[in-house]
Amino acid sequence: MLAARVYGNEDLRLEEVEEPEITAPEDVIIKVKMVGICGSDNHIYHGENPFVVLPRVMGHEIVGEVTELGENVKDLSIGDHIVVEQISYCGKCYACRQGMPNVCSHLEALGVHKDGGMQEYLKITSMQAHKISKSIPWETAVLAEPYTVAGNSTSRGQVGVGKTLVIQGAGTIGLLTLRMAKVKGASVMVTDIDQEKLNFAKENGANEIVNTRKENLKEKVCEWTNGEMANVVIDAVGLPQTFEQCFDLVSVAGAIVPLGMSEKYSHIMQKPIMQKELTIYGSRMQSYQFEPVIKAIENGLLVDDGVVNQKFNIRDVQKAFDLINNHPEKARKIVLTFD
Repeated sequence: MLAARVYGNEDLRLEEVEEPEITAPEDVIIKVKMVGICGSDNHIYHGENPFVVLPRVMGHEIVGEVTELGENVKDLSIGDHIVVEQISYCGKCYACRQGMPNVCSHLEALGVHKDGGMQEYLKITSMQAHKISKSIPWETAVLAEPYTVAGNSTSRGQVGVGKTLVIQGAGTIGLLTLRMAKVKGASVMVTDIDQEKLNFAKENGANEIVNTRKENLKEKVCEWTNGEMANVVIDAVGLPQTFEQCFDLVSVAGAIVPLGMSEKYSHIMQKPIMQKELTIYGSRMQSYQFEPVIKAIENGLLVDDGVVNQKFNIRDVQKAFDLINNHPEKARKIVLTFD
């Protein structure tokens, strides 16, 4: 079968590999139907992901069809459509005992620590397999994993009814976080430097949009909130300067959720953290978000509606990464197909 494996900086190879086999009673083998390309995959492609172990088959936004089952798997059937949870964890360490398996001491993530979904067949454990209705198109189902990232960040930041939220960045995660926040009842402002992305955010429910190349963001937030500032700020850009700006945008008793993985330093004063009694929440991937997200997708609360705008067959995986890097404005969400 075909697999796309990265060996180093921009060294991506399409290879023939052996198909996986059932070796444990909890194993599940799926035929991968679609896998999304995430920004973190592009970081791996450029040798910039601090967590990855190379060489690696990338891909953690995975949907597929069950083809084989281990003898102990009773809640799935051949032919079921599933969304793959990318993490595996011990269930015993301090993080797991705190209900945070996404930062387990023994965490392994598909596409990072173990080979992921950019291959025709994939073996996972039954715990990682979440059934989704066959009526849901693959293009929508493949958004379940990034929607769990949005679910986790909004849960960590306690986004809810009546709260004001500023999302910095109108890329895929920013957009899906917008949709998640609207489902949870928040009023949302989205910021970016790309007007086309901002217009799409407005079409998808943003109460306000701000082009930070043209407008003063702090003044716009102040005006929008009648001087209170935003109750929650989620930084989906991940640059040192956007993280720094969160502290000017957030209200007293507010929350900041940074989603970036930059290793560059930000210069943050202690005073606003103390004076406003702020809470800063890390948010890595997700904890227990797949089931509620899948239910929301099945109930029509979370949709695709144009987020997936580019498709490439696995044989054209290099073209997909070239598009991401040479024409990012055209790559809202790129997915790979295997038919």
